[in-house]
Amino acid sequence: MPKAPSPSAAASESGTPAMPATYEEAMRELEQLVVRLESGELPLEQLLAAYQRGAEILQFCRGRLEAVESQIKVLDDGMLKTWTPE
Repeated sequence: MPKAPSPSAAASESGTPAMPATYEEAMRELEQLVVRLESGELPLEQLLAAYQRGAEILQFCRGRLEAVESQIKVLDDGMLKTWTPE
């Protein structure tokens, strides 16, 4: 029985890769893109495509972080307050 492709590996109908399923997957893909970009070995078209993909993933990661940040609350003396790192 053939294995179904993972959501992060699947391409959308427009031909662009789907967004990663998790923040961690997005960070791994972004790190791999940075390595490829810094290698200096990509042809110009691939360089531009990798840069654009990186910008999309960065936007995805920022959105996830903002969503989590808005949800993190700490109960302190019976009052909810925004969590701040110590």
